[in-house]
Amino acid sequence: MFLNNFGYEVDSANSAGEALSRFSPVLHDLVLTDNSMPGMTGGELAQIIKQKSPATPVVMCSGNPPNDCSAIDVVIKKPTYLLAIKDAIDKLLATK
Repeated sequence: MFLNNFGYEVDSANSAGEALSRFSPVLHDLVLTDNSMPGMTGGELAQIIKQKSPATPVVMCSGNPPNDCSAIDVVIKKPTYLLAIKDAIDKLLATK
């Protein structure tokens, strides 16, 4: 809801698997994820997203980011402010 207030259209998923099954580089300009999720980590999700669409930015907001952040464009360490997430998204999408 927070990002919707700034004009972003948000499509949320309950798991990394669900996110992958719904991801389309035509529809989704950016992926925002945590690292700690059931079944697959956010780092693993980011790797697959980048294989499918190298130009899609991935933002991770996590208290426990992965050691390998090579597929992640911005890592925001929790705890954080929602505006920090919005600012990172704004910057990444400004170049698109």
